[in-house]
Amino acid sequence: MNEVVVELQARVAALGALADPARLRIVDLLSAGDASPSELRAELGLASNLLAHHLGVLEERGIVTRHRSHADRRRTYLRLRPEGLAGLFPAAEASPASAVERVVFVCTANSARSQLADALWRRASTIPSTSAGTHPAAAIAPGAAAAARRHGLALVQEGPQALDGLLRTGDYVITVCDGAHEELKPDDLDLVDLAGIAHWSIADPVAAGTAAAFNAAYADIADRVTQLAPRLERSRSTTTDSSAVS
Repeated sequence: MNEVVVELQARVAALGALADPARLRIVDLLSAGDASPSELRAELGLASNLLAHHLGVLEERGIVTRHRSHADRRRTYLRLRPEGLAGLFPAAEASPASAVERVVFVCTANSARSQLADALWRRASTIPSTSAGTHPAAAIAPGAAAAARRHGLALVQEGPQALDGLLRTGDYVITVCDGAHEELKPDDLDLVDLAGIAHWSIADPVAAGTAAAFNAAYADIADRVTQLAPRLERSRSTTTDSSAVS
């Protein structure tokens, strides 16, 4: 069987997995960030057994993966594998509801993942960014600072800062740790008119404390930033152009 036939069969399998409105919507939702089955169920209004069926199809085709929460091991998160779509990534991207004025990366301590995400974002996008913690640590984790140096990345903030009172209209909030995502409630984020909310389920490198763990977190965040930054830039330009016309 030649490579052309193999590739064609892979595309047919991917299209078959997406040939259902619910599964296509799941992919659209996960294109913005990770989500738990309960979050998907609430968004889609599907029964548990029906959602499990659709997720099973997507997982079998390698389009979606799941892993346990790094905070609450009883909880799982689904993540989209863009490579599993083999060029069939949905055109209907999960765009923010309004113009993004700033991206805010949030984790529990604001000592590692959110600091790296903030610095990586500033390298990739012209949209301003910052980071904060729900329970900020006293200082940036040495492992995070070392990982940044290894990759030629300059951390921006002098130290962790609290999320309380930080959010403002037009912010696009991205939680980069399961603990912060599971702690924050809708009421905590409804105080201002946010442009959007997303979650990236990234393992805590501080818990492992190894260079490999920090490198893995860095690579995961860098990949996600690379995927999201152009989309938010395009959305911001489109919203700005529309406002100018009106």
